[in-house]
Amino acid sequence: MHPSAKHLKGFKPAVMEIVADHKTNTFRAVYTTKIEEMVYVLHCFQKKSKTGIKTPKKEIDIIEARLKQAVAIDKERKNG
Repeated sequence: MHPSAKHLKGFKPAVMEIVADHKTNTFRAVYTTKIEEMVYVLHCFQKKSKTGIKTPKKEIDIIEARLKQAVAIDKERKNG
């Protein structure tokens, strides 16, 4: 686990988020490690919200969709 990773609330299996600042920009990488032995990178994006630190709904929707895909891929992988 990355030292600055934190849980992104509201996701099962658990989803982790790494936040990095560069100059005046903020970037986020979101991944899950709770699906067997695999690490699935779900989404990477530049945070552009002017209204606070909350992750925008558009980005949450992408993360949710990709998490479902990761779970399905893992299920297929297990079944051969």
